[in-house]
Amino acid sequence: MNIIAWIILGLIAGAIAKAIYPGRQGGGILATMVLGIIGALIGGTLVTLLETGTLQFTAATLSIPGIIVAIIGAMIAIFIWGLVSGHTSH
Repeated sequence: MNIIAWIILGLIAGAIAKAIYPGRQGGGILATMVLGIIGALIGGTLVTLLETGTLQFTAATLSIPGIIVAIIGAMIAIFIWGLVSGHTSH
């Protein structure tokens, strides 16, 4: 996937995940984009693991199912970041 598609997917998935996930998450547009890209990687890897049974580092694509997978991955990333940084979602 080219860099423009990564940026678009990151913005869409990161913004939707931040809106859905309870609590307040800081960060501006760059943090949202990075969160979405990380979410696409997490989601794509999990889907590949479930489909094939092998752990391959892949990313979701710029499509409706890909965006949904990236949103789920971004929500996982928000959760993990909250655990690591000690912030709770209250």
